[in-house]
Amino acid sequence: MIMRCISHQIPCAVVQFIKGTWRTGEREFLEKRFSNECIFVVSGEGFTWDTQDRARDIAAAKAGWKQAKDLIRNPNIEFVLLDEINIALRYDYLDVDEVVEFLMTEKPYMTHVVLTGRNAKEKLISAADLVTEM
Repeated sequence: MIMRCISHQIPCAVVQFIKGTWRTGEREFLEKRFSNECIFVVSGEGFTWDTQDRARDIAAAKAGWKQAKDLIRNPNIEFVLLDEINIALRYDYLDVDEVVEFLMTEKPYMTHVVLTGRNAKEKLISAADLVTEM
C-alpha cells in the first residue's frame, strides 16, 4: 500500500509499533530509498517479551500513538499505515476505545488509515470500513 502511494505521489507515513530497534526490511527500504516520499516513525523498543518492561512498552506505544495522531491530522498526508498497532492494542498498551473514537471523530474524511497486526479487537473491527484477515 505504501509503494502504491509513493508511485502515485500520494503523501504517506508509517508508524511502526512494537518492533522498535529491529532493522526490518520495510524500514531499511523506505528509509534508504524513499525518505522524501514517506515519513517513517519507529515507536517501541522491541517486542515486549524482549524488553520485559511493560511500563516502558506502554510509554513507547503512547508516544507512537501521539505521533500517529499528528500524522493523521496533517492535511499534507493522505495515507498513514499503523504497523502492528493491533499488537499494542491486544496487550492494552493503548486504549482501543480511544483509538476508535479518534478515528471516527478526528480523522480527516479523505485520509486513509490502515492498522495492521494480528488479533484486532472486535471494537476496531466493528468500526472499520474494511477488514482483511490473512
